[in-house]
This record gives sequence, structure tokens and C-alpha cells, in this order.
Amino acid sequence: QVQLVESGGGLVQPGGSLRLTCVTSGPIFSFSVMGWYRQTPGKEREFVASINWSGDRTYYADSVKGRFTISRDNAENTVYLQMNSLKPEDTAVYYCYGMRGATTYWGQGTQVTVSS
Repeated sequence: QVQLVESGGGLVQPGGSLRLTCVTSGPIFSFSVMGWYRQTPGKEREFVASINWSGDRTYYADSVKGRFTISRDNAENTVYLQMNSLKPEDTAVYYCYGMRGATTYWGQGTQVTVSS
């Protein structure tokens, strides 16, 4: 059974940084694309960032460009989301996902709260 497990969320002040981690149960190179979405109560899940299997193509939502960086370490079966200059509007549950063929797998989510 494929599992994606996120960690690294928490409470941070505006302007601060957090690094989210997503570890896969299987070989990460089997996922053609991995990335992050986020969701706040009452809203649809929102795309944040994605990265291809080789790590040479990344995509970001306009709202996070220049502040967030996605990366992957295939040897460690891990995807990272470095979040800098955090804003209160970044507060959400962040979900890791991985695409393998026609199937998308999701993690359980990790809460990020940006507040003073």
C-alpha cells in the first residue's frame, strides 16, 4: 500500500519559515510528479507547487512564487517544501501528493498556522 507521510507543520509568526517534508513508502522515482496542495475550511483544495521525477521542472502557484521552494531527494524518497516569508494567508492544511500513472496518492495533511 502506497503511503505519503507529511511532517514539519506548526505555528510560525508572519515572516517566518517552515520546511515541510513528505516521505513515500515506496520508491519515489515511481512517481512522475509530486507536489503540494493546501486547503482551508470551506474552500477547495488549492495547488501550491509541483516537481517532476528528475527534479528539473517545478511549478508554483502565483501566490507563493519567490517565497516557496519545492525539491526532492530520490535517494531518501522525500519531497520538501521550503516556505519562507510566510503570511497569515498561508495558513492551511498542506497535503503532499504523488502521481503514479493514472493514480494520484495523497498524504494525511499537516497543519501550518501563520499568526502573531
